[in-house]
Amino acid sequence: MLNKNEIKGKAKRITGALKEKVGEVTNNPDLEAEGEAEQLEGKLQESFGKGQRQAGAAVVKAGKALADK
Repeated sequence: MLNKNEIKGKAKRITGALKEKVGEVTNNPDLEAEGEAEQLEGKLQESFGKGQRQAGAAVVKAGKALADK
């Protein structure tokens, strides 16, 4: 299940891609660059969220292993 950071990161990536395309079509390099930067920010946030989720799963797994002993 995705967490907040993964969802927000995906949304930023989509918004950034749209801005980049609009910047290309309208010949607006500033908007294009803003879109690229927003996509990168979204990728980083999404990766951070994935790490959070995986760390949480590892803690749960470790807790179950300790409880079984």
